Amino acid sequence: MKDILTELKQQVKEELTNNILAFWMGKMKDDEQGGFYGQIKGNGQLIPAADKGGILNARILWSFSSAYLQDKNPLYLEMANRAKAYILNHFFDASFAGTYWTISFDGKPVDTKKQIYSQAFFIYAFTEHYRASGDQSSLQTAIELFRIIEKYSFDPELNGYFEAYSRDWVLLEDLRLSEKDENEKKTMNTHLHILEAYTNLYRVWKDDGLARQLRNLILIFIKKIVNPATNHLDLFFDECWTSKSTIVSYGHDIEASWLIDEAARVLGDKDLLAQVQKICIKIAEASCDGLQPDGSIVYETDKGHLETDRHWWVQSEAVVGFLNAYELTGNQQWLDKALKCWKYISENVIDRAGGEWFWSISDEGVANTNGDKAGFWKCPYHNSRMCLEVMAR
Repeated sequence: MKDILTELKQQVKEELTNNILAFWMGKMKDDEQGGFYGQIKGNGQLIPAADKGGILNARILWSFSSAYLQDKNPLYLEMANRAKAYILNHFFDASFAGTYWTISFDGKPVDTKKQIYSQAFFIYAFTEHYRASGDQSSLQTAIELFRIIEKYSFDPELNGYFEAYSRDWVLLEDLRLSEKDENEKKTMNTHLHILEAYTNLYRVWKDDGLARQLRNLILIFIKKIVNPATNHLDLFFDECWTSKSTIVSYGHDIEASWLIDEAARVLGDKDLLAQVQKICIKIAEASCDGLQPDGSIVYETDKGHLETDRHWWVQSEAVVGFLNAYELTGNQQWLDKALKCWKYISENVIDRAGGEWFWSISDEGVANTNGDKAGFWKCPYHNSRMCLEVMAR
């Protein structure tokens, strides 16, 4: 067993170092305009004039900060510092606070809406930069963003967080993260990444108010978002927490199964943790409804229609989620699932010729070269985090 885990650790370390992070350091630095380019297409074509997304830049900051935290390669800290400086200079709104959704290739605001999902990712990233570098200004930035979310987005009457605001913090009519999402006031996805951000912040800032809200988020998941009949996550809700979606997202199921556990561990309440871990195993088991014989997990299902593409991020989260379930239960079957999914990734999802990972693989095994190799949603986050989690565990 020890030999298997040692080999897995070595393989993911090589993937992180020699492929994922090497790609982003070698191909994504924008030496003309600063920071990082906004897009490389799936066929390898760089789009120098592509807009630059807040999600992309926050995830770059998180990824290189986290890599440096574990590996201490000075090049990683250099990249993290580069990302931080660019974000502070271009994404932060000096007039109304918070961060923009999108800026132009030359650093000018394009979409100035305040999507709470994005604010949360900047908390996650700046906290990780503080953990890696000890830079107090990064911690203060994360704390300020936490206070902004609590001031504008938290719903004190019906609980939870609203989705999106105008530049000057008026709740928007169109709240969606993307066109494929339902236009609802509260979503699983935003709450998951606020949870993730608050967990990381609480590691280093033991504030009572933050602890209270982190606990509240954990309870929101186990009482409102996890469907008690199926143990899948419900995805979209109105302000009263009435579910408005029939979609099951297997990737979010398995991702949540370890992020909720992580949040409860960091919070440190043993009774809550015991309750949470039982539920997290049930969520992981439910995610296996999407598990395929080749070890991969398909994307989602809606009213019997199965979306069978194997998206890069879903496979990444499956490896971590299955490994976490193995740690919680000691059941060898979970480790076997993690290893089999990693084998699928290694043989299918990693782009050995062009670097990084393909956006997705079809049910027939064909790589999707139309999806970005790097872009607004294709970032060094899910796959680098998978590698770092495996190495740490």
